Amino acid sequence: MTFLDHFFDTLPIFLPILLVLALVSTGLWVAHWFFFRRNGGLKEEDRFSARVGMLLLVGAGIVLILLALPVDKETHKELFQLLALLITAVITLSSTTFVSNALAGFMLRGMQSFRLGDFLRVENQFGRVTERGLFHTEIQTEERDLTTLPNLFLVSHPITVLRSSGTIVSATVSLGYDISHKTIEKLLSDAALAAKLKDPFVHIMELGDYSVTYRVSGFLSEVKQLLSARSNLRAQMLTTLHNAGIEIVSPVVMNQRRLEDGIRVLPPQLSELPHEEEKIVECNPESLIFDKADAMAQIEALKEQREAIREEITVLEGQAKSKKEHIGPWIEQRITRIRQEEERLSLQIQQAEAAKIE
Repeated sequence: MTFLDHFFDTLPIFLPILLVLALVSTGLWVAHWFFFRRNGGLKEEDRFSARVGMLLLVGAGIVLILLALPVDKETHKELFQLLALLITAVITLSSTTFVSNALAGFMLRGMQSFRLGDFLRVENQFGRVTERGLFHTEIQTEERDLTTLPNLFLVSHPITVLRSSGTIVSATVSLGYDISHKTIEKLLSDAALAAKLKDPFVHIMELGDYSVTYRVSGFLSEVKQLLSARSNLRAQMLTTLHNAGIEIVSPVVMNQRRLEDGIRVLPPQLSELPHEEEKIVECNPESLIFDKADAMAQIEALKEQREAIREEITVLEGQAKSKKEHIGPWIEQRITRIRQEEERLSLQIQQAEAAKIE
């Protein structure tokens, strides 16, 4: 028997498994394109469900491949028993990591406590959310680094999320007893206003042996500028207190070295500085520190706008079919304009995803 005769004799035996392999491969490729690449991709919350769907499809594909194997029923039964045993062993051995992180991911999705671009604090980790996966969440820290947090870690520790509507920015300072607290409260409130914070207020935190500790706070509506706002508040506190002739470092300085009466430790006034030193470079460090978080938040916002436009198109198309003839053309024109807007948003999403920093 020649090789070709043997090949054609055995081909009908392996033909079903070859067809199933081709069908499963094609189906998974189509599903991946449908879930993740069609029309520029899904929103972040929809991607989570798509990943779960892909896992289920992969499992179904494995079952189909086992069923198509050219073996007898007894061997099929043993193969499925082996598959069930492997799945059970994997779940048992990795229950504290793999499965627990997946369940924690479902829990975080159900709670909807934070979104892409939000500031997140858990334990000693702080940053903006850049990715939300089935097993982990990624944040971008104040040093521009990317930190991966397992979802199990997030659900087992208290999470602090800065509200997108605004947050409170605070700073503390210790001053001597020789200055009235009314004067200090007024000056610190002025410093908060100079730092562009709204509704400032001052609390007396502690009456120490040598000084009084004050905390000034104010409302920051634009949370993306949090780091700059914190620094700016402290800078304005220095400027305001020094311009008022209030020495921040007393009484420590008085206890460490001798000074003549009436001498205060203050920096020179701005008017006394050379012209070159008066130039302060204005910059926005948040745009550099949280570049990936900004990009991911922008992509998510664009996808939400596109989804709203698609829903509006569906509603208008339904109205166009039910309205009278003289109303239909107006709706068609509206649909055309909205579709153009959808295409523009899809192009922006593609450009943003291509330019985002990994």
